[in-house]
Amino acid sequence: MPPPQTADQKLLLDEIGEGPGSRLLLLAIGGASGEQLARLSQGLKAALQDDPRFLRVANGDANPDALASSLLPYRYLLSPTLDTRRFDADYLRDQLTQRLDDLSSPAASMLKPILPRDPTLEILKLAQRWAPAKQPQLREGVWFSSRNEALLVAETRAPGFDPGAQRDAIAALQKHFDALPGSKSAELVISGPGYFSLQVSSRTKAEADRFGFITTAGFVILLLLAYRSIVPLLVTALPLLSGAVCGFAALALVFGEAHGITIAFGFTLLGVAQEYPIRVFSHRRAGVGALQSVGDLWPLLATAIVSTCIAYLAFFASGVTGLQQLAVFTITGLIVAGACTRWLLPRVLPERFRDAAQTPGLAGAWKFLARLPRPRWLPWLVLVAGVLVVAFAPAKFWENDLSALAPVPRSLLLTQARLGGELGAPDVRYLLVLRAASADGVLRLSERITPQVDALVARHAVDAVELPSRYLPSVETQRARQAGLPDAAALQAALAQAEQGLPFRTGLFAPFVADVEAARALPPLTPERFEQTPLGARLQAMLLHHGDGKSAVHGGRAPWIGLGTLIGVHDPGAIAALSASTHGAAHLLDLKAASESLLIGYRQRILVALAIAALLLCATVTIALRGPRRALHVLAPMTLATLMVLVVLRAAGIPLSLFHLVSLTLAAGLGLHYALFFERRTDDPAEERRTLHATLVCVISALLVFGVLALSSVPVLRAIGLTVALGVAFHFTLSVLMAPAGHLQAPNGSAPDSPVSSNQAPR
Repeated sequence: MPPPQTADQKLLLDEIGEGPGSRLLLLAIGGASGEQLARLSQGLKAALQDDPRFLRVANGDANPDALASSLLPYRYLLSPTLDTRRFDADYLRDQLTQRLDDLSSPAASMLKPILPRDPTLEILKLAQRWAPAKQPQLREGVWFSSRNEALLVAETRAPGFDPGAQRDAIAALQKHFDALPGSKSAELVISGPGYFSLQVSSRTKAEADRFGFITTAGFVILLLLAYRSIVPLLVTALPLLSGAVCGFAALALVFGEAHGITIAFGFTLLGVAQEYPIRVFSHRRAGVGALQSVGDLWPLLATAIVSTCIAYLAFFASGVTGLQQLAVFTITGLIVAGACTRWLLPRVLPERFRDAAQTPGLAGAWKFLARLPRPRWLPWLVLVAGVLVVAFAPAKFWENDLSALAPVPRSLLLTQARLGGELGAPDVRYLLVLRAASADGVLRLSERITPQVDALVARHAVDAVELPSRYLPSVETQRARQAGLPDAAALQAALAQAEQGLPFRTGLFAPFVADVEAARALPPLTPERFEQTPLGARLQAMLLHHGDGKSAVHGGRAPWIGLGTLIGVHDPGAIAALSASTHGAAHLLDLKAASESLLIGYRQRILVALAIAALLLCATVTIALRGPRRALHVLAPMTLATLMVLVVLRAAGIPLSLFHLVSLTLAAGLGLHYALFFERRTDDPAEERRTLHATLVCVISALLVFGVLALSSVPVLRAIGLTVALGVAFHFTLSVLMAPAGHLQAPNGSAPDSPVSSNQAPR
């Protein structure tokens, strides 16, 4: 992605894979009895809580002991009880009466240990407050779905879109489950963005590996058939690998690292270089050494290399780090591959070879192409019709929705939707963003908008909202609650009055009095101290220090950000209205809209850069060919072929994405080669056949590689494969049909040349 231009875009790039929603794994255990499923749920929760790969795990089983151990001293500062109540005799009498009823219920065994220190059950109130806002039904002490599955939510420590870390976490999760007694008879279902990330990564790699094997085998067979020798097969990779090594060296020198998009597309764009040795093999002729043969080709080959590099300069001019690296890698690689083809490759070629001009059927193919009709009006018809189709096709022109490129099977998406609905998982599209000058300022803002948020929930604009202040109140609120705590003498007197007539032994609640007195002197709990508790990681994910604040709102004085998670968003507009009441300090962030705005700006910069590169390309070809007339024979078919690809994509209702732009650039680089060599005049029938031979090998190899990719089920691979395959076909066809008048006409007596001389015998 390009550098962010707004605070929301910066937050998007920093947090889209780090946010709470992206880290959640939704788990369902089915296929066994309810009692067995509950045991498996409890066992899996216990195992994951001890695993450092996971921040938190929830299955509906509240554990007050875990809260008491770390947060018990602060319970009166954290619980909202003292916002509306006082520990007077009437309130304590009511609470103690309720405890008598509780002690006669099944919950007695859980309450007895904490009752002397916490008769008002602030620990349980906090456990309920910190439980997920929307929960499924509770059976056997754990969550169950409507399909009789035990449900859990696990939050990974690793970002949701880090496939390697997610693979490790999910493998550990599966291992923990398999180790549980009775797990063999049950089934574990996993869903969530991290799981999708892993599935996408694995699926893309599997298809790329499979297609790579098919295309490699096809390329080997093609070279063996084309040259009847193993030598071209052995040395073809020399320029390509040399270019790749030097390309990575250039990245190390200029950037110090390799961006993911460079790895993804670098070798694809560098694939143009595989045509350089093919030209050398096909254009060798009897009585001419390899060095001289390459030297004769070099002016035209150099023009093609320079022109392609100029086209790839568009990526450098885009200002996007990933694309700038891609430009450095491919331009360096192409120059090195060209130099290797010019000066190194001829020195390793054997003297004996088979003249490509003598390939059976090649003369007939040349005559067929020469007889094809070439009406002068055809290019103009293609141009006008193409422009009309591209401009007026009903389908949308650009693909701004990144989710359309995600190769996630529909079944997984349906499972995610079902489990997310059952568990009340946070929405992965919307976030409520709070900005303030300090962490405590974010907490105060969170408290201030809580009544408005509660009103939105009551109006069903959203099912539930989780704000940072739900876990940690501001210092101001903690001090106010602290001020409401009675001293030891007043509390003891209120307790004595409340206990009259109740069967509690004298002095039972002395630990309660001592805890309240201790709480009156506690320093307020800060985010730094809260993060050391079991729930600290949760608050840490919702309370962020965002750089130096220069890119934030409010004149650059709001470096702290709070993230409120939303569940079941029904009316985004009503939630977005919070921005007006807080003067923009709290606003709804639509991650989809923010990513689309970033993508649109990204594309505009690339298009401008491509337009500039196209002008430079035209100038370069015109200078190299010493005149606009010859340049037109090269640039016109390349332009029309690119237009025809757009026509097919638009007619098929396929919106264009970044991957189509990269692929169109690659196809144009390949088409430039075809047009340059078909434009060349030699007045030698054998040389013309060698040109056709080299071009056919290049075209078939490109169609093989990208035609197979076009069959992929992965949208990105399919977009690249289909675009380049169409481009290669159109570039070749139009380069033939738009070659200079009379250039492809078979000369009189252009019978096959005499048999090869002895030094041309196949090795």
